[in-house]
Amino acid sequence: MPRFFVTSTQITDNTVTIIGEDAHHLSRALRCAVGDHITVCDMSSTEYDCELTDFLPDRVLAKICSSRASDTEAPFRITLFQALPKGDKLETVIQKAVECGVHAIVPFESERCVVRVKRENEQKKTERRQRIADEAAKQCGRGVLPRVSETVSFADMLQQAGEADVVLFCYEGDGTAPIGTLLKQLRPSAVQSIALVIGSEGGFSQKEAQAANEKGFWMTGLGPRILRTETAPLFALACISCYSELS
Repeated sequence: MPRFFVTSTQITDNTVTIIGEDAHHLSRALRCAVGDHITVCDMSSTEYDCELTDFLPDRVLAKICSSRASDTEAPFRITLFQALPKGDKLETVIQKAVECGVHAIVPFESERCVVRVKRENEQKKTERRQRIADEAAKQCGRGVLPRVSETVSFADMLQQAGEADVVLFCYEGDGTAPIGTLLKQLRPSAVQSIALVIGSEGGFSQKEAQAANEKGFWMTGLGPRILRTETAPLFALACISCYSELS
């Protein structure tokens, strides 16, 4: 069943108003008709089964038939902080990370990033990345739309990640604990948010790792094999999911 996301202002009484590209997609691309059913999500993990009732020039109206809490969201609010990789790898990471349950994605620059931000292009890139996240959320049945932020500095990443209850800083150097060992220490009742920090192709410098350690981040390793930057976040997210959702 087609899935669409709306804001709370688009839900009035028992009616949902679909606007913009979604309305066009319903009427033109999907060729839906009055009486067809769609799934609508309100950005707050509530899903609605809706019946299409009216096709207007600038919007589509649907009647709410039933509602339920979404059961596809992770028990933790996971924010992925991903150092900028080369090429289009970040787009792949965004798509797959959304499928793995992240709540937000924040790209950042680190010392060993080959790619550097061009501020004049950043808004367009962020809009494209957000569209990729939106499509992935619809495809995999998410109850919320994960947000993709503009690229931040390493210092800003430290500050933002530090706001989470737990920060997993993935580092291939010394002084780390296996991610499985750290996850076993989590008490779900005491943890609501997790930040996951992944480096670029060259990983993190010792100076950056020391800064993260001084912030109280959990220095973690991802096993005996060296993972690519686009593999590491998905591996770590799968480990978190296995601990929190599949055990």
